[in-house]
Amino acid sequence: MAEHRSMQRGALLDAARSLLSEGGTEALTFPALAERTGLARSSVYEYFRSRAAVVEELCEVDFPVWAAEVSTAMERAGTPEGKVEAYVREQLSLVGDRRHRAVVAISASELDSGAREKIRAAHGGLVAMIVEALAEMGHTEPRLAAMLLQGVVDAAVRRIELGAAEDPSAITEAAVSMALRGVNG
Repeated sequence: MAEHRSMQRGALLDAARSLLSEGGTEALTFPALAERTGLARSSVYEYFRSRAAVVEELCEVDFPVWAAEVSTAMERAGTPEGKVEAYVREQLSLVGDRRHRAVVAISASELDSGAREKIRAAHGGLVAMIVEALAEMGHTEPRLAAMLLQGVVDAAVRRIELGAAEDPSAITEAAVSMALRGVNG
């Protein structure tokens, strides 16, 4: 019984990822989750009390996996500059991934304070990854620099997600250049 519930919960989360990635937060509804999973709408409520609860669980499940991929890429780099480059490149390479698209859709939506706090904490963990490399590069305020660097990444993500006129690889190169050389690129 517990295994069945776990499988159903996993199917609901997978359906939520698909809905978010295809249509943003407006697409994430309990009737749509029920339709995608073949469950009765009332059954969806047995697993999640609200849309925000689905979002919170997606963040708890997906964000650590995404962050681990960024961390692994950074660990392969030999220099602080290489770590910064890996931090930017890996996040931007994940833009097409359904887990990432779901997190982007989630973060753009209006959520309750609990869900917002989980997203903030997850982003804080991501930003914390790069602080040490920035300190090694000589930044006097590495935490502030890390938050600003994440702003560059977030802007590049939005540009790629919007289907901007530029090729995604050009956006990635511009973001890496901005991260490593500032506006002097």
